Formats: sequence, structure tokens, C-alpha cells
Amino acid sequence: MNKRRVVITGVGAVAAPGIGMDDLWKGLQQSPGPAPRHIEGWDPEPWIPKRESRRLDKFTEFALVATQEAFAQSGEIDIDPNRVTVAIATGIGGLESLETLVHESDKEAPRPSPFLIPMMMANAAAASISIKYGFGGQVSTPVVACAAGSQSILDGLRQVQWGYADVAVVGGTEAAAREAAREGFRAARALSPSGYALPFDRDRDGFVMGEGAGVLVLEAEDVAETRGATPIAEVLGAASTADAHHITAPHPEGDGAERAVRLALEDAGLVPSQIRYVNAHGTGTDLNDRTEGAVISRVFGDSQPAVSSIKGATGHGLGASGSIEAAVVVEALRRRELPPNTGMANQDPEIPLTDIVTEVRPWEPGPTLSNSFGFGGHNTVLAIGPV
Repeated sequence: MNKRRVVITGVGAVAAPGIGMDDLWKGLQQSPGPAPRHIEGWDPEPWIPKRESRRLDKFTEFALVATQEAFAQSGEIDIDPNRVTVAIATGIGGLESLETLVHESDKEAPRPSPFLIPMMMANAAAASISIKYGFGGQVSTPVVACAAGSQSILDGLRQVQWGYADVAVVGGTEAAAREAAREGFRAARALSPSGYALPFDRDRDGFVMGEGAGVLVLEAEDVAETRGATPIAEVLGAASTADAHHITAPHPEGDGAERAVRLALEDAGLVPSQIRYVNAHGTGTDLNDRTEGAVISRVFGDSQPAVSSIKGATGHGLGASGSIEAAVVVEALRRRELPPNTGMANQDPEIPLTDIVTEVRPWEPGPTLSNSFGFGGHNTVLAIGPV
């Protein structure tokens, strides 16, 4: 059985630099303020009725808003709804709702809302999209830390490639940039004391928490053609591996990450010299940036492509980061521009990257990679290209 070609017909995003792809792209070019990267003044009412939003955690609201934007671009999904799969990832889920439930339970006479449990469930965002639009195919929630957003895209890709679904609504969402989570990451010595994310910079001191969502509409090429949708990019391939090393630290030589990159290239039918851009995981932590830089150097050798991480602007969206970054890759292909590695002033001389993008740069779109590496040793790499 031949794999079906899978195209992207819509993208949507919610992030601290901007709500919607246009504002997000503009925001990636601005100097961000200190941590955390919150979406200031978030109000879902322009997109979600107040009565409905009261029963949703913010991470689900983010996903629904990003989905609306993606559907506005892809057009109405007017096919058999049982042939539509939904995979919306998260790293933590409804943390605000969990905190509310814990605080209420500590009271002498607790009266928790009956909606708090469904609000905090990690699968609430995926389920809400399925319910809102009536999609009856497989609905799932990858929870593989910071690789989750990319893993959802890989999962949707396979569903469509092999004929289990015709359309996949995929992405990730997170609203965990709260004090409890920050204290946890601070204790793990992963959070930036300065409050600024500086991917690949010699003065980087950790990551900054972000929040938001990214959603993409994937579909079989023939399905998109039949319903008159316009492909804006193609998912060429993907791969996922495990370090099998440590619960937080990456493999010291980047073994699992390198295998994921090479397997994604193989899955896409590409060789390293064909890759024109890598959207790096680039968290701004010492270990991640050094390991990822070494992996890119080994895989690409003298033919290193342009590289940038957008986490200096977006912060680290945990389970949402990979999907927001994939949406930015699609936007880079559409705009024929590369996003900058915000925050890097002086490249760490021990990181062997030869072309880090520091300002928005015109380019001739070609095959790209988007890297996501997460706690637990999860590695997911996507290959995305122009149609």
C-alpha cells in the first residue's frame, strides 16, 4: 500500500507575541519583555461565548481559538466527520483548574464546581474540538512533555498517510505558565534566573515559560483537491525516538535526537543537503542548546542550513511549543521569510552552528525540519516543505 501525500491546508496559533498568525509573525520580530511569556489580557469572548468559556480551562480555550483560525484558512471540513481524526497534545493540561480544585478542597466546607474535573483533564482540548465540530474519528492527546505538539502532528500524519482518516486536526496547547509550575522548574534548575530566554547565546541561563496553542489541518492531497481546499505546505515526513537515558537531561551525545533527525529525513525521502532551514528546539538551557547544536553539526556537516529558535520570543510553551513552531515554519514557507533567533547577541563559541538567523531573512522556500525534544528523553522531528 502506497502512503498518501499529506498536505497542510490551514494553520492557527495563539501565543504571547500575538494571537493569530499575522500578529504572531510580527511579534517574533520584537524584543520580548521578561518572563513569563503570558498572553496579556486574554479574553476568549470574541471567539467563545462567555457561558461556554466558564466551563473551559484556558488551555482548551487556546486550542479552540487556534482551531477557528486554522479552519478559516482551510475552509469548512465538509467530509464524512467519522473520517476526521483529532490529536491535540499538552504537557500538563488544565493546571489552573487543578489549582482551583485543590484550593477549594482545602476549605472547611468545600463546594467545587462539577466542571473542574473535565476542565483539568489533559484530553479536554481534543475532546472539545471533537464535540464542537462533530468529528467522530480517533481523538487522542499525546502527552510527551515538550515533544507533544510535534508528536500530535506525526500521529495525524500517519492516520492520513495510511488511510485511517482523510483529515487530521492536530496541534498542542498549554496554559501552565503559573507560579506553581515556575517554582517546580526553578527547583529543577531549568528556569532562567534572569527571566530572558537566549537560545544559543553564550550568556543563556535557562528557559522562560510561555503559553498558547498551535493547530494545523492536515489532509490527503486528493481530499483537499476534491473539496477545493488550497494546500499551503506539505508534511514530508516525521520521526520519533527516545533517549532512554534520563528523566530530564538529554543524552550527552544527543544520540536519540540525532536518530530522530536522520529517521525524519529518511521518512521524507530527503538527504541532509536538501534541507534549507531548521527550526530548532533551542530552549536556552545549557544542555539542550549544546546537544542540539552538536547534533545539527554532525548530521549536516559542511552543508548546514539556516537555523533559528523562536523561544526567545514565545517562551517555552511545553506541550504547545512544537505545534506553534510547526505553524511558524508553514508561515515562513508562505511568506518566503525566515523567523529570527530572538535573544541571541553573542553565539556560544562551543555551539558549532554556522548560520543562526538573527533578523527576518528572505529565502527561497525548501524542505525544513522542526525539532522538538522533551523531558523523559522524547524526540520528535518533523519535515515540512512547500507544495
